[in-house]
Order: sequence, then structure tokens, then C-alpha cells
Amino acid sequence: MLSPHTFSPTWVGLGRNVIPVGLRRALGNAVERATGSRTDLYLAWLKRRLWNRPPGTLVRYKDLTIRINNGPNAYVGLKDIFVRRIYHFDSPRPDPLIVDCGSNIGLSILYFASTYPSSRVIGFEPDPTIFPYLQENMARNNVHNLELIHAAVSARPGPTTLHSDGTCGSHLARGASSDAPGAATRYQVPCVRLRDYLTERVDFLKMNIEGAEWEVLEDCEDRLSQVREMIIEYHHLPELPRTLHRILTLLDRQGFEFLINDFDAVTNPGSLPPFRLEATSRYFLLVYARRRASAGAD
Repeated sequence: MLSPHTFSPTWVGLGRNVIPVGLRRALGNAVERATGSRTDLYLAWLKRRLWNRPPGTLVRYKDLTIRINNGPNAYVGLKDIFVRRIYHFDSPRPDPLIVDCGSNIGLSILYFASTYPSSRVIGFEPDPTIFPYLQENMARNNVHNLELIHAAVSARPGPTTLHSDGTCGSHLARGASSDAPGAATRYQVPCVRLRDYLTERVDFLKMNIEGAEWEVLEDCEDRLSQVREMIIEYHHLPELPRTLHRILTLLDRQGFEFLINDFDAVTNPGSLPPFRLEATSRYFLLVYARRRASAGAD
């Protein structure tokens, strides 16, 4: 089977000179299809291994030991974070400062630690049913240079209500409908302002805070000059206001260029064609933003 390593740089350079353009394109497409097929097979194996695991199961992934709170949540997290590498970034220094808003059970922090062992991470997770998983997974895998904060990031400090589904879909009462989802449990949780943690250069900001992204970004807009790169998960849900246009305008105003990604059909079926926007539409978007060179990012 072809692999991405079948053609060495020397062979590729020679090929440009002696292989017709059409054949080069066909070979390149074959390599791409082979790579995609291997990834699909691997993900199918990973899904079979994880999907039906009960809460509290310990699983091995590569050299990591992870206690999961839900099989589908673990599969989607490993798929997106470790296989698709949605939170990957190239750091200009070996010890990047990473701010992780919405750490869940810690898969994103484990990825950061495996990519940059000397990184410094500040992780926020408000859900009292999930935070113990996060703490255990960090301890089991000897993640150092880490500050875990049992709180939600918000525009206003102080206690508020968290609607928890116990896996990955918890959200604050503020900014959403007043009625919690049917299976959700309500908890009082503390909130902190993200701006208070943007007091030095941040190499990477990850934000997955279930619909509170606009109010937090607006509150810390004047501190975003400290941030080099970020990933924001935008939530389009029936109970939430539409703020994507505001987020993109803010990023442009603060000197960021950006791209938008819609995950894949497993993580985000609501974005598949044929496209529809209705009152009940649900979809998610990744907004990747990097400070423009002209804005003095590096």
C-alpha cells in the first residue's frame, strides 16, 4: 500500500523533471487516498474500542492512561484532538504558555503536554462531575507546570448556575435559555474573568465553553494583544444568541486573521449539506485565529 513516505524528497524532485504533470497528480491523489484510508480504518478501530465503554473506565491510548467519563465523548475527543490535531500549533519557544478554557477530562491538555513537554498550561473546568476526572488524568500522566482552576470563565466573576449533562455539553445559565435541558443537573459554580489570566504573552488560547465564547471574548478584548494564536469553538444552538459575526469582527479588529472549520460528519452532522437554518438548527464551528505579522504577534 502507498504511504505518505513512499516518495522521498529526492524522488519527488526527480519526478518533477521526468514524470508528466498528469501522472504526478494521479500519484499524489493515490497517496492522499491511501493516507485517508488508513486514517479511516484507524478511527473505525478506535470507535469500536471506546464507544460502549462505561463511565469510569480506564483506557490506554498510546503511552497515556485515561479515565473516561463517557465512551462517545472519549472517542470524539481522541479523534479530534490526537488524530485530526485540531489544537495543534507551532510554538516559537519550547515552553509555550497555553490557556485552556473548557478542559473537560483533560484530553486537550494531554495533547499539549505530549507535544510540548515543557509547556505551561492553565486549565479551567467548572463541572463538578468532570473536574475529578481532569485532576486524575493529569496526575496519572505526570503532567507538570499545570494550574487547574475549578471555575468557568465568564465576563463576570461570582457564582452562577451550570447546567451539566455530566459528559461534554454543560453550559452556564447566563446567555442561554432559562430552562435546563431535560437530562441536565444544575450546580452552583464559581466564575472567573479570563482577562485576569491574560497578563503575559499567551502562545495558544483554546476556548470550548459551550456558548459563552462571545461574552468572554468581548470582556477581554483589550487583553487579546497578549495572545498569539487561538482556537474558539463557536456554538450555534437553539437557545443561544447568534454571535459569530461579532466574534469575527472582534478578531479582525484586534489584528487576527482567521479560518473556519466545521469538524467532520461525526462531530458536527448539523453542518452537512443540504444546508438548512431553522429555529432548531444545531452546529459547531472551529474558529482558528492567528495574529497578523503586521500586528506584532511574534
